[in-house]
Parts: sequence; structure tokens; C-alpha cells
Amino acid sequence: MLRQSITAYGEPLRETETEMPTPTSREVVIKVHHCGVCHSDLHMQDGYFNLGHDKQLDVRAGRELPFTLGHEIEGEVVAIGPDVDSVKIGEHYAVYPWIGCGECSSCTGGEEIYCQRAQHLGISVDGGYATHVLVPDAKYLLDYSGIDPAFAGACMCSGLTALSALKKLVDGNGQRLKGPIMIVGLGGVGMIGVEIAKAIFDTPPLVADIDPAKREAALALGAGAAFDSAERADVKAVIKSTGGGVSGSVDFAGAEGSLNFGHSVLRKGGKIVVAGLIGGHFEIAIPMFPLRAIGIQGSFVGTLDEARELLELVRKGAVKPMPIEKRALTEANKSLEDLRNGKIIGRVVLTP
Repeated sequence: MLRQSITAYGEPLRETETEMPTPTSREVVIKVHHCGVCHSDLHMQDGYFNLGHDKQLDVRAGRELPFTLGHEIEGEVVAIGPDVDSVKIGEHYAVYPWIGCGECSSCTGGEEIYCQRAQHLGISVDGGYATHVLVPDAKYLLDYSGIDPAFAGACMCSGLTALSALKKLVDGNGQRLKGPIMIVGLGGVGMIGVEIAKAIFDTPPLVADIDPAKREAALALGAGAAFDSAERADVKAVIKSTGGGVSGSVDFAGAEGSLNFGHSVLRKGGKIVVAGLIGGHFEIAIPMFPLRAIGIQGSFVGTLDEARELLELVRKGAVKPMPIEKRALTEANKSLEDLRNGKIIGRVVLTP
């Protein structure tokens, strides 16, 4: 099988070849038809996350090279282990990649995303920038009937991350926040976030980004209004147009500028959820927490149940695809560079 793999951190991917895996127990081999290119792949390629102030979080440990990226996977079952009875060879599935050890309290509680011994495809173990990928258990294969295959794969990170983050703006009693929410950062995750927000909130979301083309694309998807997250004047414009600020915002960029904008437009008692990973450093004066009564919460991808929930929303037509561009697997490096340089609107999906 052929792969586009990290052979040295900070360097372009290289084509590598290895033997086809032989599945055991409940393992399944998937022939990859689509694999989305995610911004977190850039951090894996670099080998670190930017913590600001010239500090880095090194993420190179525990990963043997060559290593294959890719976690937004859709494809066809071509081999199954002897204990698999729930799927058949020739069937097509989206692959839930956020896999844990299956034994710890997080995994048994349905939150494998918080497992300390993760087997995340394309993050911890080899992923989908390849002709084939090994999935450790058939239970992670999700039926996407009625959904475009390329979009089904992209839902496993971009859509799932957006849904899980936006749901954190709903309180424990299922009450939605009043008035429009703000989505900051209109990459692939933020763009599908617009669609999901329209489905789960009563009011179209407001959006903000530094790129005017992305703001226009979000407005075309039905966003209520668009703002420049780099402009201080637009903070004042949001506060004025909403009568004091928004009740909730989600930062899908996770950069210094986006988080500063996202929390600045909150009304008193508001909440911001941070799901982006671009990096940097954020500071706020401690008295502002009680004086403004604001909340800040992190959000990391989403659970297996939330993945099923998202696919059902898509199947019902409540969530429509963001713009998707298909490219050959051999264009993995170009796709990563285009993503790094902000040239992609929506999602690029590799097609091995």
C-alpha cells in the first residue's frame, strides 16, 4: 500500500510503501476513497503546537517515522478480522478516528476523546493519507447512507468538532443561548459550523474572520452578518448591533487575535468555547471573570455518539456540505501548503 508520510518533522511528506495489514480480532482494513486535509495535520507535520512567547508544545514523542497523517476518512471494507460480524467486505463507511484504549474510565464512559492512551488515526497511529488504513474495531465504522462520501469523511473531524463545540453553548437543561452566537474563524471547521449553528440555534450565527473571501462565503451559507476579527471597530459594531454583545461565541481558529475578538464581543454572563489550535498566547485580567461573569471552555473534537448525531443531521438535510475540493493523494503536500497559507475555502479532500 502507498502512503504520503512524515519522514522528518518540518519537512514535506514523502511517498512510502508498506505491506497491506492483515486484520486480527475485530480489526478492519479500509480502502481509502476520501481523506480530508485538516489544519491539525500541519501541527503534526511541524511536530509542535505554538504556545506563544516563543514556547512550543512538542508532539513528536511516541510516533515512529515514517508516519502517515489523515483522520477524516471514508472508504470501502476490503478485509475483516475473524471476530467481525457487523460489517461486510465491499461495504462503504465513514471512519470515526478518535479511538481510545477501550478500558479506562473515559473510554467506558463514552468519552474516548479524553483517553490517555489514545489510538487516534492519523494522530497517534497511521491514518488515511494512504491507499489503505487499519481500523482497530468495526464499531468505529459509521453508516453514511444518503450522504456524499467526501463530506461524510470530512464530518469525522471538521463537522464533529464544530457540533461538539457549538453544543457546549447549550446549558445542562437543554436551553439554547438567547440571540445570535458568534463564530470566529472560517476555515473548514468554522464553515461547517455555520451550517450546524443554523440547525441547532433559532437565529443564524454571526461570523468573523480576517479573510474577506471567507466572510463572503459564510454569508452565502446563511450567516446573519460578517465582521473582520482584526478590526477593533468591528468589536464595537457587534456590541452595538446585538444590544450589548453575544451570549456565546466559538473560536474555531484558536489564535491570539481570534480569541481576543471572540471574548471581547461577549455580553456580561456570556461564554466562549475554544476549539481551534492555530496557537499563541491569551491573557485576561483576573477581575474580569467575576466582573463580566464570563466563561471560557475548551472543546476537543467529539464523541462517537456525537458523530452519529451529526450524520443524522446531515442525512435529514439540516446540515449541508461546506465547499469541498477533491485532489489526488499525490497532492498532499500542495494541499498542506495551501492550507498553511490560507488559500483553501472549505475542505480539500484527498482521493487515493
